[in-house]
Amino acid sequence: MAELLIRKEQIELLKIARETVVEYVTNGKIPAVASDSPGLNLHSGCFVTIKQRGELRGCIGNFISEQPLYQLVQEMAISAATRDPRFYPMKLNDLADFTLDISVLSPLEKAASVEEIEVGVHGIYIVKGSYRGVLLPQVATEYGWNSDQFLQHTCIKAGLPQDAWQSGCDIYIFSAQIFGE
Repeated sequence: MAELLIRKEQIELLKIARETVVEYVTNGKIPAVASDSPGLNLHSGCFVTIKQRGELRGCIGNFISEQPLYQLVQEMAISAATRDPRFYPMKLNDLADFTLDISVLSPLEKAASVEEIEVGVHGIYIVKGSYRGVLLPQVATEYGWNSDQFLQHTCIKAGLPQDAWQSGCDIYIFSAQIFGE
């Protein structure tokens, strides 16, 4: 994926995400932010990932956005901190030790075949009936998965049998510009 954001914009988005998490967890408020930076005003999907001591603490995102990227980052940062069902909502003592990653997404493309999936380049979004699961591109790399393992784990995340990807699923791919603190 082409670099959508220059480093200065990446740093600004990370600062917005951090200030938003701290303010929301501390006071229940969303800080007012404005930006005239072109990259921060893109209408692009994103995921915000929070880690504590190197371990996942929350990750929430959206594939599309009708609002500027910096506003979606605020919304997803709050959701990752307080609404990820895998974790309890962050509390004041959690603010002492957390890091953020932001993944700015390309549009989803329906994969004609699983051979299109490039591990480490693509994320996967699997849909089968009411089941949905997504894993970001960096997840396969972090765990050293091959394409089949990546598909299996995305199915598991969707609540499907691990081999469900082999028939009856819609498989979408996307890429991401990933940056963190």
